[in-house]
Amino acid sequence: MSKKEALNMEYNSQKDELIIPEYGRNVQNMIFYAKAIEDDRARQQVIEEIIDMMMMMHPQNRNLEDYRIKLWRHVFKIASYDLNVQPPSGITPSPEDDNRKPDKVNYPSAEPGYRHYGNNVQRLIRRALEMEPGPKRNGFVATIASYMKLAYRTWNKEHFVSDDIIKTDLEIISNGQLSLDELGSIENLTPANQGGMNNNNNRRRPSNQGSNNRQQRSNNTGGSGGRSYGGRQQNSNNGGSGGKFNPRNNKRK
Repeated sequence: MSKKEALNMEYNSQKDELIIPEYGRNVQNMIFYAKAIEDDRARQQVIEEIIDMMMMMHPQNRNLEDYRIKLWRHVFKIASYDLNVQPPSGITPSPEDDNRKPDKVNYPSAEPGYRHYGNNVQRLIRRALEMEPGPKRNGFVATIASYMKLAYRTWNKEHFVSDDIIKTDLEIISNGQLSLDELGSIENLTPANQGGMNNNNNRRRPSNQGSNNRQQRSNNTGGSGGRSYGGRQQNSNNGGSGGKFNPRNNKRK
């Protein structure tokens, strides 16, 4: 390369800044070219073809929800929102969309006193307090107590969980408005995966029993110190000491 060619080289730092670098400079130049088209129909067609090409650049995002609408927003942003085309949604993006802030997330103002039960238990107890007294409310409270027992056992597996602990905690959380004295013992909830483990154990039992039966039949057939060779039973008297097979006794004369 000559010195003259080196001086005439155009570096990226000397070019226009890429507004969205992930699409590259060629896409940006094509959008600038589409802005200069005077015919509205031709301009609309060119922009739609550019959108299709942008989707081909990132095929892994093609199945994402509202991905095509996102591409239209990017096209308007690259064009500095000075583009006379109509998006399929009918909503023309504006510069205010870039400054839009997400809604504020409402965090709990106070931490629950019994965090090992979780915040959902607090909500269930408040829901039970809103219900009218009766069998339906008693069944709902019993279900809450069963879930509290399961959560307590998950939180502290080494400690024994008694019904008295669950009843006392339920009364304290509900400010004494919910009681389980008249409901008797609390029914235990079984985790979902425990049932599958029991089913698998039940499937393995026949195979274990079959192996035990085969082992027992082999012991009964073998006798005391005897083994079977070639389908014939060798007694301990013919096999030498210890009931072992002695090949010298079977040599042909």
